[in-house]
Formats: sequence, structure tokens, C-alpha cells
Amino acid sequence: MGFGGDLKYSHDALLKLQDWELRLLETVKKFMVMRVKSDKEYASTLQNLCNQVDKESACQLDYISNVSKSWLLVVQQTEQLSKIMKTHAEDLNSGPLHRLTMMIKDKQQVKKSFVGVHQQIEAEMYKVTKTELEKLKSSYRQLIKEVNSAKEKYKEAVAKGKETEKAKDRCEKATMKLHMLHNQYVLALKGAQLHQHQYYDSTLPLLLDSLQKMQEEMIKALKGILDEYSEITSLVTEEIVNVHKEIQTSVEQIDPNSEYNDFIDTHRSSEVVEQEIEFDTSLLEENENLQANEIMWNNLTAESLQVMLKTVIEELMQTQQTLLSKEELVLDLEKKIEESSKTCEKKSDIVLLLSQKQALEELKQTVQQLKCSEAKFAAQKELLEQKVQENDGKEPPPVVNYEEDARSVIFDVISTTEKPLAEQDWYHGAIPRIEAQELLKQQGDFLVRESHGKPGEYVLSVFSDGQRRHFIIQYADNQYRFEGTGFPTIPQLIEHHYTTKQVITKKSGVVLLNPVVKDKKWVLSHEDVTLGELLGKGNFGEVYKGTLKDKTPVAVKTCKEDLPQELKIKFLSEARILKQYDHPNIVKLIGVCTQRQPIYIVMELVPGGDFLSFLRKKKDELKTKQLVKFSLDAASGMAYLESKNCIHRDLAARNCLVGESNILKISDFGMSRQEDDGVYSSSGLKQIPIKWTAPEALNYGRYTSESDVWSFGILLWETFSLGVCPYPGMTNQQAREQVEKGYRMSAPQKCPEEIYKIMQRCWDYKPENRPKFSEIQKELSSIKKKVT
Repeated sequence: MGFGGDLKYSHDALLKLQDWELRLLETVKKFMVMRVKSDKEYASTLQNLCNQVDKESACQLDYISNVSKSWLLVVQQTEQLSKIMKTHAEDLNSGPLHRLTMMIKDKQQVKKSFVGVHQQIEAEMYKVTKTELEKLKSSYRQLIKEVNSAKEKYKEAVAKGKETEKAKDRCEKATMKLHMLHNQYVLALKGAQLHQHQYYDSTLPLLLDSLQKMQEEMIKALKGILDEYSEITSLVTEEIVNVHKEIQTSVEQIDPNSEYNDFIDTHRSSEVVEQEIEFDTSLLEENENLQANEIMWNNLTAESLQVMLKTVIEELMQTQQTLLSKEELVLDLEKKIEESSKTCEKKSDIVLLLSQKQALEELKQTVQQLKCSEAKFAAQKELLEQKVQENDGKEPPPVVNYEEDARSVIFDVISTTEKPLAEQDWYHGAIPRIEAQELLKQQGDFLVRESHGKPGEYVLSVFSDGQRRHFIIQYADNQYRFEGTGFPTIPQLIEHHYTTKQVITKKSGVVLLNPVVKDKKWVLSHEDVTLGELLGKGNFGEVYKGTLKDKTPVAVKTCKEDLPQELKIKFLSEARILKQYDHPNIVKLIGVCTQRQPIYIVMELVPGGDFLSFLRKKKDELKTKQLVKFSLDAASGMAYLESKNCIHRDLAARNCLVGESNILKISDFGMSRQEDDGVYSSSGLKQIPIKWTAPEALNYGRYTSESDVWSFGILLWETFSLGVCPYPGMTNQQAREQVEKGYRMSAPQKCPEEIYKIMQRCWDYKPENRPKFSEIQKELSSIKKKVT
């Protein structure tokens, strides 16, 4: 009994189920929040609380829910505690309630993922089995008419003895188009048949089973939360012990494995026999040379069949490689979840694994979709190979009984430009793939770039038919080409395809229309920059003092050539972000050198060095007014970033610079992200500055401007402690644990009380209660006027 086997056609019921469970969880959360507050008051307040709680009624359900029954019992037994003062309120707040909040977010994500994937696979199903086939059939019918018309005109020409060669050529071309389309239709039909079977036999059941698995995991997590809740609220008196036993019994009645049995019985959908997808034989009524479900091999299609076979084999191999890597990821994640499960100290710690388990289920869904594609490509490959092999060594039979005249087409392609590649306006150097994609916006937009993963290899990026396509420029026998004519240089190759509008590849049908010109404002050549003394080393390479041709001093960040591609992309992301900003308290970007390796990011040279070293070196000279001024500069820069929805993620004294006239500038945007909604979710384990990072970012990987505000509070503490490391005497882990328990650092010596109050507000555990940077900027501006 399961969702995959019994609920294929019960999508609406599943959505209602998830909505109801979310409302139930919100009710449980509301109860616990009020319980934490009310347990500090007298019995009468507790009694009023229980009267106010919106008890979720089982009558709203059309099936029997043990979760609902157990929850109602919990509330009823809690009402008997009206004469007992609440204890352990702090433990209850940081334990079950905190994890329940996490669980609600995870459950919302599960529903969102389920709806999204269901819509995706359903749309793909309709596209493959309906839309694409109907489009091919329409073209099929039209081409048959064109072939018949061409034949009639050829007969008329032969009879009249006029323009017979021209009529014959038209007839042949029309016939070739029809036969090629026929082959496309046969292949598409085969793919649609397999796709339909895979959808109802594997893809949809796997999605539904994945949902059931996560639903059951949620029930298991809820059981753990309620179990821990009952333990925390238990007291030692006989009366309370009896109440607790009742609550414990009701919770233990929750069984994740059987919770949905009645729901499945109630909403079980009957099996629907899907109509088989067959070749539409009506397409052949007006043509006697084509056969249903047969690949046509003749003098017009032999070459294209070889190309199609090669393409299908390449796509099959690519799919198999991707499938293998995804299956390895599944095994790694399953092992990681298993290891993490062993370290769970509390029952409700299961909640901490829900996001990983959901990721695992989504990964399994991806694997299933890849298997479907693999089967489809394999079937198409078998069809093509069978036809090619059975005719191996044979001369392709003619379609029409007349002799072919020999024709040759000679293309004299003369390049209209002799400038080297680096000077071409459409050549963007070693920019990341994601940046190239952002530049391609309209049909036919194109640019050329150097591959990040394989330096020395060049890629043509094009926007075509709503997709951004990337073609590796092949180099062999001193010629550059895609699949046709070769040229001595890349500019000549691009000029040929741009001026003649010849497709890049026959399969893609991509045509070059609009060259995307690089933004010369930020483009520098390596010859424009002279490197000087080494200033330091970063995560990606060395940082040098440099000089431009006009003698302007600059700081030059270099990127190691042997870094993995993903790290090179992260290196350039800092420049992508800084291109958009212009503020006196944000370090300025001067340009980037991407025309060859190694890549440079050229920035303004800030003479005072990093703020942390400055504080420690000048601590005996710095006055309170100057420290407030530094703080105001930092707040101004961060308020500007906040207005741009930019999340810095690594705000600290070490990542600020001191410029001329002691102006502080925000720097080091290597970890920064710019998001439309101002929220960036990070996943995976990586090195993060724990003592500077907000709790929600550490716990859930959720970065916002509010998490930057927390870091700003630490920066304020660093400033007024004159460079002392935060949480002195504590390790990173100790500091993290103390913050979770409510500990906050005391004010540094000689720190103004108003400044310390800002720090405390920055360190509010709830992100929504922290001040905005624009508010902090105004407050610091006011404080600066008062300080002497």
C-alpha cells in the first residue's frame, strides 16, 4: 500500500492532505509558543491559554488520523496542568519549538518541490506525447502535398520538354524533406511511447513514493518533537506524572508507517489504461513509398541517418555519464544521512536531517528521469543501428528513377576582418559560462569566450529558440570549424557564419544574428597592468600592488591557473558584483583582464590596508569619535548594499580597508551574492567565519541582509575593542553553543552605551527584530554629532 501504486490520479487529494498537515503544524507551533509564555505565569493564565488554543478537529478530515487524535489528547491533558506553574520554559523554547519551526519550513519546501516536479513531468509528458507529435504530423501532411505537387510539375515539364532539370531538382528536394521528416516522426513516436510507459510505470510512482517517504519522515519527526515536548513538561508529582503518562501514550500511538493507510483507502484511484501511442497510418494514404514504423534508408537519407545515429549515441553516452554521476551522488548522500542519523542525540534531531532526505528524494527523481531518457535514446539508437547495419556496404537505393546530376558547391569565404581574436568586439575572454548566459537575451545573440574548464579551448555561446546554447570550436589540421567548412582563424570562422547565416550545426539549426559586444569600460588587457610587490595571498591566488599605463596605482588580484572551474567562476563573481556599485564606502573595481590566463581583477589601491591590522596598530592613537566615524562609514556602505539586495556574507574588520583621510571601505566580495528577493540559501559544508555569522545562517544556510546586520554587530565590537578577536577565550564551537543559549558579549571598555545598544539589537536571535542598515546609519550619524 503506497502513494505510488494507489494515488497516481489523486493529485488534488494529496495537495489537500499537505495543506491540512501544514495547518495542523502551525496549530502545534502556536500552542507551544503560547505554552512557553504561559508557563511563567499562574495556573489561571495556563487555563486561559488552553481555552484559547484552536484545537484542530478531526471532523475536518475525510479519513482517520492518529496524529489528529493524539494531538487532541495532548491538548486535553494539558488543560489539567492549570494549577502548576510552568518550568523548563527555556528548554522548551530552544528544543521542540525551535525544531518544529524548522520542520514547518521543511514541510513547506517538500510541498513546493512536489508541486514543481509534478508540473514539470506532467508538462514534459504532454509535450512529448501530444504537442511534438501533432506538430510533426502537421508538417508531414504538408510535405506530402508538396511532394505530390512537385511530381505533377515534373511530369508536366517532361511532357513540355521545358525546365525538366529544374522541376526534377524541386521534386527531389521535396521528397528528401518528406523522408527526413518521416524518420523524425518515427523516432519521436518511439520516444513518446517509451516516455508514456516510463511516466506511468516509473516516473510518477517514484515521485509519489518520494512524497510518501517524506510525509512519513515528517510524521516521524513530529512524533520526536512531541515526545521531547512531553519529557520537558513532565514534573515529579503523582498528578502531573499521570497526566504525562496520558500524553505519552497518545504520542506513542502515532505510527508514521500506518498514518496514511486510511487516507490511501479513502482516496485510492482506479487504474486507468492509457491509450497506446501508434503510428498515424492516415499520413501514408497519399504516399506509397513510406512504411509505418520503418526507418527510410535511401540516397536522400543515408547521410542524415549516419548523422542522426552519431547524435543519438552522443546523447545516450552523455545521459549515461550524467546518470552514473547522479547515482554516485545518491549513494554518497544516503551514506551521509546514515552517518548523521547515528549522531542524533535527541529524537527530534531527526528534523535536522529532513532537508537532506528531501534532497535525496529529489536526486532519486532526477535519476529516474535520466533512466527514462536513457531508455528512449537506447531505443532510438537500436532503430537507427539496425537500419544502418543491415545496409552496410550497400549503395543507397534512389528514391526517384532518374539519374542524379553531379553538383558541387564551392564556397569562397573571405573574411571581412583581419583583427586578432582578442581585439574582436564579440570576444569576451575567459568569462564564466553563467555570465555569458546573462549577456545573451535575444534570438541570435552570440559571443565567443575561452573555456574556464579547459584553457585554450574556445566556445561559441548563442541564444536560440529560448535556450542558451554553447558550441565548442573544434581545432584540427590547423583549421577551426564546427562541423562544416574549416578556417585558419576563429574570426574568419565566425565572420563566415555571421555573414552567410549558415547554421552552426545541422541538428541545432542555430544562426548567428547579433554579436554581443563586450563592455569595454571594464575590459583591460594584461599589457595595461604592470605587477609590483606582493601584498598578500587570498583564497584564489596572490594579490599584488600594480600600476596602470597612466601610472595609476592599483591592487591586482590574480587567479591561479590550476584552480577548478567552479573556483574560477567564484573568483570572477566579485568583479561581476562590484561592476554594479559606486559608493565611497565600497571598494571600487577598475577592470578585469580575461583575454588570457591568468585572470586579473584590478581594483583601487586602498593605502591604509585592512581595518583589523589598522585597529591593532593604531589602538593607542584612535579616539572614540574616529571609531564612531569608522562605524558610520561601514553602515553607509552596507546600507547601500542592502538597497541593492546584495548580501555580503563575510562582513568583518579583516574585510574592510582604510583609505585616504581614514575613509573605511567595504571589501572582499568573494562570498557575496545578489538575490532578487534578498535571500540566499547556501547548502553543503564549507569554511565559514563562525564567530561573525548569524545563527540562522549557521543552522539553515539562510543568508539575508539581517544576517549581515548580525555580522555588523560583531564588526562594531571589533572596532571598539580595537581589534580583539570576538568571544575571547572561546573556540568557534563554544561560541556557537553559547550564542544559541542566549549569551551575548559584554560591551568593550570605553564603548559608548548607545553603541552597545546597537550591538545588542544587531544580535537579536530573531532576524526580523534586527534593525535595517539604513536605520543603523541614521543612529550612528546622530551619535557622531554628539561625541566629542
